[in-house]
Amino acid sequence: MQQKTPKESYIIMTELVLPNDTNTFGNLMGGRLMYWMDIASALAAAKHCNAPVVTASVDNISFENPIKLGNVVHIEAKVSRAFNTSMEVHLRVWGEDVTQQYKYKSNEAYFTFVALDPNGKPRKVPQLTPETEEEQSLFEGALRRRQVRLILGGKMKPDEASELKALFIQK
Repeated sequence: MQQKTPKESYIIMTELVLPNDTNTFGNLMGGRLMYWMDIASALAAAKHCNAPVVTASVDNISFENPIKLGNVVHIEAKVSRAFNTSMEVHLRVWGEDVTQQYKYKSNEAYFTFVALDPNGKPRKVPQLTPETEEEQSLFEGALRRRQVRLILGGKMKPDEASELKALFIQK
């Protein structure tokens, strides 16, 4: 299976914040944004592995800045690391006030997806080769983030998390 680079999975999804997307404060509802983020990250993951994917986990989403009614939402997503059958996707979300020509960061997050074969079973995915310093940093941190997810999900015991131990235990 041929390796791929993060730029091969890169997508930008753009949405306009309409009245039905907002809360009583005129801000984009968090649930609507998470829905769009799930779609954008699924597209990036599917593009990486050329297969259907399902969401396996979503890391912490912290909202830095609200996105207002009438603003544009830009969601950038690309695979940050591929494991055996799963992929971590890094997302950055930007709001844009088109009339004021002002772009601002709203949030970022990591979503994990599993690729499926025609029978709905997990299938292998292409490995990822980072090219830039930022991609390398995201790639290296992905194993630690994965171990945290597995521990929190009850699929790994804390004492098995070798990457996390290395952060806290001096040799």
